[in-house]
Amino acid sequence: MAIVIRLDVMMARRKVRSNVLARAIGITEANLSLLKSGKVKGLRFSTLEAICRVLDCQPGDLLEYVPDEGVEALRIAS
Repeated sequence: MAIVIRLDVMMARRKVRSNVLARAIGITEANLSLLKSGKVKGLRFSTLEAICRVLDCQPGDLLEYVPDEGVEALRIAS
């Protein structure tokens, strides 16, 4: 997938824990974990809006386009 989710990076910058963010945006910690790991196929705009509101960021701070060969390099490096 060419879209990489950088939610964990923004959470670290803002010093927000997963359980706090999950509660604030109204999703389960399990679903937030799936979102952070990039194992989701979609994201509701209302959820993205809530995340941006709580973390005081822009959608572009959370989502990044990486060409497919770049994604493979990221997976190998992880």
